[in-house]
Amino acid sequence: MPYTNRNLAHALRADRGLMHPGTLLQGDTMRDRLIVGLDVPTLKDAEKAVRELEGTVSFYKIGYQLAFAGGLDFARELVSGGTKVFLDMKLLDIDNTVAKGVENIVKMGVTMLTLHAYPKAMKAAVEAARGSELCLLAVTVLTSMDEQDIIDAGYEYDPHTLVLRRSEQALHAGMGGIVCSAEEAEAVRRIVGPDMAVVTPGIRPSGSDHGDQKRVVSPAQAIRNGSSHLVVGRPIVAAPDRRAAAEAILAEMLSA
Repeated sequence: MPYTNRNLAHALRADRGLMHPGTLLQGDTMRDRLIVGLDVPTLKDAEKAVRELEGTVSFYKIGYQLAFAGGLDFARELVSGGTKVFLDMKLLDIDNTVAKGVENIVKMGVTMLTLHAYPKAMKAAVEAARGSELCLLAVTVLTSMDEQDIIDAGYEYDPHTLVLRRSEQALHAGMGGIVCSAEEAEAVRRIVGPDMAVVTPGIRPSGSDHGDQKRVVSPAQAIRNGSSHLVVGRPIVAAPDRRAAAEAILAEMLSA
């Protein structure tokens, strides 16, 4: 099922833990759907990457590595300058702790926040974010995990089945979107319908190194599969020419 901005905007309502229409995607361009992962060790590195990508990228992901090197304050700076931020914290804790964390993250003004797709945690987060413009994303199965990894972790499902089960739970909890491999985006889209974001990491341009990712898809295929947003880190941030790398990925997305 192809992704359409019209359908997503129709359902971005505060009563579902989603953002208001027109806020999540502005201008209906591919640039708004590309999220660059600032997976770098220092603020200096992050600032340099943002400078080099200015005018080409408008959405950045900040995860553990940068968050613990001053990245949370940097997120606030980006937001204050009109740049969108995806805070990839993958929260999971007792309900009250998740809720209190989400309440403070709402105040930061970031666009997206991840938490693991455990039903009680999701429900607590949705309630804490209710009425705000924070899009809560449910992390299903990490793209670095394959079937053996899932077995080793003690789950009875294969990765695909676990992704679909958690997507159903996220939908019922009122989450704003799903994080999954683009390999699973089409099946997830059939479950959640057109109203939720489907955010896919593990994106690798044609011919690039997969690194530690095991379930990867090209940018064009991810869009065709129904992804609303693509998260791309190393293929852009580690490239000799970051702007050219980002532009090449955008071109692949446009070709879908």
